[in-house]
Amino acid sequence: MGKNKKILVTGSSGFVGKKLVEKLEYLDFKIIKADLVECINLNNFNEVKDIGEFDVVVHLAANTFVPDSFENPRKFYYNNINSTLNILEVCRINNASLVFVSSYVYGKPDYLPIDENHPLKGHNPYAQSKIICEQICEGYWRDHNVPVVIIRPSNIYGEGQNPNFLIPKIIKQARNGNINLKNSKTKRDFIYIDDIVRAYTMIVEKNIEGYQVYNLGAGKSYSVKEIVDIVCNFMGREITVLYEEIYRKNEIMETVYDINKIKKEIKWEPGIDLKEGLKKLT
Repeated sequence: MGKNKKILVTGSSGFVGKKLVEKLEYLDFKIIKADLVECINLNNFNEVKDIGEFDVVVHLAANTFVPDSFENPRKFYYNNINSTLNILEVCRINNASLVFVSSYVYGKPDYLPIDENHPLKGHNPYAQSKIICEQICEGYWRDHNVPVVIIRPSNIYGEGQNPNFLIPKIIKQARNGNINLKNSKTKRDFIYIDDIVRAYTMIVEKNIEGYQVYNLGAGKSYSVKEIVDIVCNFMGREITVLYEEIYRKNEIMETVYDINKIKKEIKWEPGIDLKEGLKKLT
């Protein structure tokens, strides 16, 4: 089918969605955009089923900011689960396949690095909503033969990200000369947006079959302090840094992915390390 595939991208005006649509259009895929900006309510099945025919869905649309999920859990559960259920049903009707973008769903790790077989743990409402969505995806594959690829991205960063996320917050504060953060020691696996988009594109280009799950990250973790030190070094001027050393209850101190499966099966690996990514943003 190749470039004749028609791709539905939900969340097409979002942080990752914009870049993905731009890449797929450059490669001459036929794209259908779907999110609130495009006036489609993904929670309304009547609207979703009228989108038209397509071959593959990349389902990016979701409420994602974890602190907000504690403030308004019903919104996260309702929007994330209902939109996914509606997308799966139209995949069933259209004999289409789904690339479902999940999240970090492993909670406090039992071991590092974390592979795809690690137990799933809903450590916040957002992650719990994604676990439920994954279970529904598996059900549609098992019962209705809807081909599904589940992607579990690590911490994405890059140009255009919500300023409330860690890396844009650090860069903004550094430009103002004062960095004030909750803690210095937590470590995360950060992946640059261009590497994410390249992985999604490679998956779309393949003939999606069966039910597969892939971790998508850099395979290396960095602490908050390490990120701050890199950014301050790039700024090349005096910056005041304060860590309150306040840690949330049940704080996850480190996450790092085992990405061997996606390297082997999709032939993808990260191309932009953290220093290079941060250099692009500072």
